[in-house]
Amino acid sequence: MKPDQLLYPAPAGLYCPSGDFYVDPMRPVARALITHGHSDHARAGHGAVLATRETLDIMAIRHGADFCGTAQAVAFGETIDLSGTQVSFHPAGHVLGSAQIAISAGGIRFCVSGDYKRSPDPTCAPYEPVACDVFITEATFGLPVFHHPDPKGEIGKLLTSLQQFPGRSHLVGAYSLGKAQRVIRLLRDCGYDRPIYIHGSLARLCDYYVSRGIDLGELRPATLEKGDPTDFSGAVIVGPPSAFGERWARRFPEPLVAFASGWMMVRQRARQGGVELPLVISDHCDWPELTETIRDLAPAEVWVTHGREEALVRWCELANIPARPLHLVGYEDEGD
Repeated sequence: MKPDQLLYPAPAGLYCPSGDFYVDPMRPVARALITHGHSDHARAGHGAVLATRETLDIMAIRHGADFCGTAQAVAFGETIDLSGTQVSFHPAGHVLGSAQIAISAGGIRFCVSGDYKRSPDPTCAPYEPVACDVFITEATFGLPVFHHPDPKGEIGKLLTSLQQFPGRSHLVGAYSLGKAQRVIRLLRDCGYDRPIYIHGSLARLCDYYVSRGIDLGELRPATLEKGDPTDFSGAVIVGPPSAFGERWARRFPEPLVAFASGWMMVRQRARQGGVELPLVISDHCDWPELTETIRDLAPAEVWVTHGREEALVRWCELANIPARPLHLVGYEDEGD
């Protein structure tokens, strides 16, 4: 069997004909395997969904309990037979419940990475390499310019700012799933033990992380309806970036806007977003990690998707590794 007979890009997404399923499909399908809960990968409306327990729970939180017809939870390392095609899920290190999916049939084994990162993150299971013939890698930060710094060093900038400006509220923009919880945990790991205030849209996901054993410390609602704005002087307030352009954000005393994202390496993005304190904290691999992963796995072939595809394809070619871009559309950087 040739690789593109086992798995290939179709209008709805990556399709496996032998197992009759899609991976992270972009429209409703009869059977979907989902790598993780971010909305560009985990859409509602599928007939049947196979994913980790955490991803299924997160989809229910975000889309409602009836997000699909039927749902089946799979444990990391468990192998499931789908019409003679073997599939298994392995930690991706991206967010809670995130998985790489191994797909095997006809003597060929794929690994679909989904989104992944290799740097330590106590809010999710760490990345594990998956031996494969064909590796499908993301390339969100697939350019040599992207070298992400130590996230604890970035949190150190936030802590320094809190000391320098004790009267200002520090609003930290962080995506609702994964990044917000990681930033909160990083603050705790760096010694910040004061209450952290969160936007209401984060509450259910933070509660779920806590229910899965992720200690986030004391969290309080960031609401001003019944309180004095000065109560938030010198406080850390975490919310989705979309909320920072609303009246909600302007109610806090002398708000200092920070944003935690790998894209904060691009200073123009920070300036355009009115970000005073950019924090380069990414939930994706940077360029060295992407190339290191390919070297470690030594696959016979690499397929590159959703990101800066051409540069990583070219790197593979120079390393004598056959590679191709998939040009899939519909995947954004929601999780970063």
